[in-house]
Amino acid sequence: MKQHESRFVDLRGLRTHLHCWGPEDAPLLVMVHGWMDVGASYQFVVDALKLDYRVIAPDWRGFGLSDWPVGQGAPGIRSYWFPDYLADLDALLDHFSPTQAVNLVGHSMGGNIAMIYAGVRPQRIRTVVNLEGFGMLDSPPEKAPTRYSNWLDELKAPKELRAYGSLEAVARRLQKTNHRLSDEKAMYLARYWSAVDNSGYRLLGDAAHKIMNPIGYRLAEAQACWRNITAPVLHVEAKQTEAGLWLSRAGQPVDFDAFRKRFDCVPNWKSVIVDNAGHMVHHDQPEILAGLIESHIATE
Repeated sequence: MKQHESRFVDLRGLRTHLHCWGPEDAPLLVMVHGWMDVGASYQFVVDALKLDYRVIAPDWRGFGLSDWPVGQGAPGIRSYWFPDYLADLDALLDHFSPTQAVNLVGHSMGGNIAMIYAGVRPQRIRTVVNLEGFGMLDSPPEKAPTRYSNWLDELKAPKELRAYGSLEAVARRLQKTNHRLSDEKAMYLARYWSAVDNSGYRLLGDAAHKIMNPIGYRLAEAQACWRNITAPVLHVEAKQTEAGLWLSRAGQPVDFDAFRKRFDCVPNWKSVIVDNAGHMVHHDQPEILAGLIESHIATE
């Protein structure tokens, strides 16, 4: 494995943890992780990159070793707002690349952040690779009263993340979610995905992330941002993705072929499907993904 450096920087008042690989004078490649994940998740892709890059993969606020906003001068906060991720990314790029556009990779939630940011700050982004960042089902206005009511109820019932008896148990939990994950990879990820305390191994994430967002997903707003993207976008989908199933569970059954059409509004967009991979495509096929990322960067 390529050795990574652990760093901390202050982003908007939060101590934010970064995983960094490669020489500091190499081209910058920023990789942002998905929900309930950490920056170390990109280790296998970084290992497979052929060229030298300065790879920076932050732990989003409330994940990994980054600060939680809860209790830090604002003890009443129990929700994570999507716009804060955009602002954190903006601060990260201000810190590491204030004048040069960067290559940006995002998985799942991170892919959605990358797509919105690339449309909001098009001059800051050179290329985008979106890994399984499909977005959510459009939320009709008539569901707003129920969403707000459910959110208020969830605020009164604090969420918790369970503890595990050993690092091996954490690794097995990762393999339960992704059966393709080898024992070696699962144990590596478990070391960064959890930390031991008096009750056992706890996942490194704020349970408040599980509280629903009272503001519904507005596809029209997302697409307005996507239309403003000037960078070439590569969308990588896993052939065995579970995304269609998750979206169906969120509401009515989804015609996933029609669902993909939402990306037609992106000006410079292409899609690749990777076989023998599920939603965690960066774990399942890191060599293929590394090649796709490098080819996409080289096209610009």
